[in-house]
Amino acid sequence: MGTTPDGRPIPPPHAYERAMLESWLEFHRATLALKCAGLDDRQLRLASVAPSAMTLLGLVQHLTVVERNWFQRVFAGREAPLGHSPETDGGFALDPDRDADEVLTAWRTEVARSRATIAAAPLDDSRALPEQWVALVGSREVSLRWILAHLIEEYARHNGHADLLRERIDGATGA
Repeated sequence: MGTTPDGRPIPPPHAYERAMLESWLEFHRATLALKCAGLDDRQLRLASVAPSAMTLLGLVQHLTVVERNWFQRVFAGREAPLGHSPETDGGFALDPDRDADEVLTAWRTEVARSRATIAAAPLDDSRALPEQWVALVGSREVSLRWILAHLIEEYARHNGHADLLRERIDGATGA
């Protein structure tokens, strides 16, 4: 597999579905890491523009929650803590007592746990959704394929936010 000039893995142009889905998810995970690279704790906590309180560190926290919810709670059926309360808006709100290294390490740990959880699972494996999501999704179950596609779009959407946040912090632009 090739890499971009900045070191992110390039998804293969021709691959089986599993490899394609996993490689795009890895690309987007690497993109988020790249957007945070070289910044200090203060910079990672800088909000975009009023009235938004969104920060790069908040995006990392949110995607940690997303990884945990979909791979551990839904797919593996584990009792994993949410990692946030309803008051913290899906993990975006920053805890002043957690530094950037701790937040980034928690995200990397959750990503590794996600990879291990799905490593041997077929894409067609389906799992029950929490009742509150059934109406939204339109089904009582989702497949691993659906979860992977959802995580790709979740990361891609938030990487767009990360692009703008990073540009505001130090002018860095690009994929």
